[in-house]
Amino acid sequence: MTHKEDVIEILTHGTLELKGQFVLGSNYSFLAAVDQKGRKLKAVYKPQKGEMPLYDFPADSLAAREVAAYVVSEALGWNLVPPTVIRNNGPFGPGSLQEFIPHNPEETYFSFDDAVRSELRLTAFFDLIINNADRKGSHILLDKKGCFKLIDHGLCFHIDPKLRTVIWDFSGQPIPEAFIADAGRLAAKLAEPSQVLSDLQGLLLPEEIGALARRIRDLTETPLFPMPDPERRPFPWPLV
Repeated sequence: MTHKEDVIEILTHGTLELKGQFVLGSNYSFLAAVDQKGRKLKAVYKPQKGEMPLYDFPADSLAAREVAAYVVSEALGWNLVPPTVIRNNGPFGPGSLQEFIPHNPEETYFSFDDAVRSELRLTAFFDLIINNADRKGSHILLDKKGCFKLIDHGLCFHIDPKLRTVIWDFSGQPIPEAFIADAGRLAAKLAEPSQVLSDLQGLLLPEEIGALARRIRDLTETPLFPMPDPERRPFPWPLV
């Protein structure tokens, strides 16, 4: 069993004990300790009951979108999103449960130097694929190894263009061919019976999966990072 498979098993079957609440953000989220037969880790629990109603996203769907982002990250082989599962028996009912990534909360996109920001092309492309409507500066973590980990993906996978992000550094630049190749392999898996398609069908609406495939196709045909759309708000709020 790999480390990641071990984490998924602990998140899925471990006993949850809430340790505190994250007070920033519009939706309820909690720090939890998870223990599965002596194997322990910290996690972030986001119950569906704590999701703020939105006019443009279906009710009680944000937790599933968190998991869908992990599924897509894994299918692409990019290891960007921490292991995330749905827990139906959480302390406040069903919700997402994601491995907590130790990090310095003072480090955000806005504190990164130019060298670090230049490494965010993969993050920017990932957000294009999943149609991320809320990539704040604090949603990009640097773990203890100096690797990027991405969190807070509840507002993703809408069928309409919704990209709102702080990362516009690469606008107009070519998307690396390796990124396009990985995305093409994902699109192929979505076009026929596959594990990733089966997993996403349990998390997203059929039309949202179809929109995901279309976004990949469009990016393959025009492999450029887009410019901000002047017809709508291109930044999240708050920025951090």
